[in-house]
Amino acid sequence: MFLVGSLVVLCGLLAQSTAQLAGLPLPLGQGLPLPLGQGLPLPLGQGLPLAVSPALPSNPTDLLAGNFANALSGGLLSGGLLGILENIPLLDVIKSGGGSSNGLVGGLLGKLTSSVPLLNNILDIKITDPRLLELGLVQSPDGHRLYATIPLSLKLQVNMPVVGSFLQLAVKLNITAEIVAMKDNQGRIHLVLGDCTHSPGSLQITLLNGVTPVQSSLDSLTGILTKVLPELIQGKVCPLINGILSGLDVTLVHNIAELLIHGIQFVIKV
Repeated sequence: MFLVGSLVVLCGLLAQSTAQLAGLPLPLGQGLPLPLGQGLPLPLGQGLPLAVSPALPSNPTDLLAGNFANALSGGLLSGGLLGILENIPLLDVIKSGGGSSNGLVGGLLGKLTSSVPLLNNILDIKITDPRLLELGLVQSPDGHRLYATIPLSLKLQVNMPVVGSFLQLAVKLNITAEIVAMKDNQGRIHLVLGDCTHSPGSLQITLLNGVTPVQSSLDSLTGILTKVLPELIQGKVCPLINGILSGLDVTLVHNIAELLIHGIQFVIKV
């Protein structure tokens, strides 16, 4: 009888302790294991949430083209491109024929000065509001070269006594720079500038405001600028690009150069 009473008391204490434990929070990660095969299935679509990891790009090379274009654009701006364009003594360059027969525009402009009286009637030409627009980047079909399109816009203020006031012209021009990867004798990889010129047909000259002169005079002025501006501007842009390539981040250069050397496409075509 004594044993039966003790057993009843012991069971009561165990039941009380179990009830108290049920009301206490369990330490993290120390839940009681369920008996094998007795776990209840979760309703369909209500599974336990998985740990969320940071989204990674499907292909790390997708970022290279954007990073490279940003580096070129930033280098051109920090290199003072806009100020260089704004300070070009355009009228002096035109009337001097580029400085010499072996200069930027050769002897062509000297001949224009004598053959086009309009040049002698221009009092001044100033470049204003130069801007660098969003760069474009394409890869050659074989994957070994990059072509960076550098779009520029600027305005020209032309003072002509024939008109009696300033003419304002809007100018847009694309410079295209070919970029290739090379290894030197020590096996070091570099990005170097290949061909660098203006894109054919990209020059646009539009009359913004001012009294429209005789159409023949405007056509003559546009013709002269078409011959002068592209070579003059590319002569300022291309040396800057060459310097930018030599100062780019080493890792960026190495990653891009390796892809170019092996002909791997990494520029996304939009």
